[in-house]
Amino acid sequence: MSEAVGHVVIVGAGHAGGTAAALLRQYGYPGPITLLGEEPIPPYQRPPLSKAWLKGEANAEDLALKPLEFYADHDIDFRANTTAERLERAAKKVVLSDGSELTYDSLILATGARAIALPIAGADLDGVLFLRTAADAETLKARVGPGKRLAVVGGGYIGLEVAASGRALGAEVVVLEREPRLLARVACEALSDFFKGYHEVKGVAFELGCSVTAFEGEGGKIAGVRLADGRVIPCDAVVVGVGAQPNDEIARDAGLECARGVVVDLEGRTSDPAVFAIGDVAHRPLPLYDRMFRLESVPNALEQAKQAASAIAGRPAPAGEVPWFWSDQYDLKLQIAGLPFDADRILLRGDPASAKFAVFHLKGDQVQAVEAVNAPPEFMMGKQLIGRRQPVNVDKLADPAVSMKEVAA
Repeated sequence: MSEAVGHVVIVGAGHAGGTAAALLRQYGYPGPITLLGEEPIPPYQRPPLSKAWLKGEANAEDLALKPLEFYADHDIDFRANTTAERLERAAKKVVLSDGSELTYDSLILATGARAIALPIAGADLDGVLFLRTAADAETLKARVGPGKRLAVVGGGYIGLEVAASGRALGAEVVVLEREPRLLARVACEALSDFFKGYHEVKGVAFELGCSVTAFEGEGGKIAGVRLADGRVIPCDAVVVGVGAQPNDEIARDAGLECARGVVVDLEGRTSDPAVFAIGDVAHRPLPLYDRMFRLESVPNALEQAKQAASAIAGRPAPAGEVPWFWSDQYDLKLQIAGLPFDADRILLRGDPASAKFAVFHLKGDQVQAVEAVNAPPEFMMGKQLIGRRQPVNVDKLADPAVSMKEVAA
């Protein structure tokens, strides 16, 4: 059934690792499976941390991918609070932080990514926070509320989601972004302008084109953020959201090929045939765009979990998928399909003033990516157009009176 039924060790119990373990059993893999997680709780959904969890609308049990008993019921040895320190490929062995060792026949690295810290004075003050884990979200939730001042360093999607949740909890919020516009690295200017205006109506303040030079404190606690122009932005807590870097050290130290993450093929297999890497840590092929890239998204984690589990279980490879992402802010649902590589024009469909519109990134008459705000048909049909590499009638696409079904026909 499988290429070699043996012990599968999964390092990392996030969305990718947890899903891979469950899929192996779903695909009928009969061998032993060990799932190692650094956190004290079983695998859970991370996107709600900046939204439902922060607003007190969900807890660990609500967000769990599977109930804790699932792992024992399916003969998956889930080990919480467990870190892999070293990989010895020749011996097919993982050395754990407590000194114990695990041998494997197939290894899946699902170690994810970590928030980038700012190398500035005061970075170790109490109240300088990140948002990657449930523990991070719980700490932030305890510090945000009416009368509190929250500073967010970084105007990307996580920063804006935190800002929206902070406002929902009654805090004063200011977003500090070094680029001249929000979402500069991940979205077009029309989307940046829309989200800035929407957040401002909700009471969020912005400082754009600013450089953070230090965090200032009183009694060991954060009290303000110092900018390069000398101003100090007062705050009771600060969330740093300036990006993430892959946790690929264990792979690099073991001699696996890495390039902005662990390099893998379409099965999630690394330069060592017995080792796979999936999720945020993987630098993977994107056949639709004829390039390699590292994606940070739940859909990518799920897709790669399917790829690796299928390869290990000896199943046919799953069909390739169009990369997609989403962000929830206030009553807005942003859905993004594809990536705007090589796009040579941008087409706006709908009116941003209505908070229901889509931005299409085109390469000639092909859709490379779509950013859809409260516009599910544009997202769904746009995703199909991207996947099929189907030329589109640009005039019809630009006309909201023409249905997306007709555009995609």
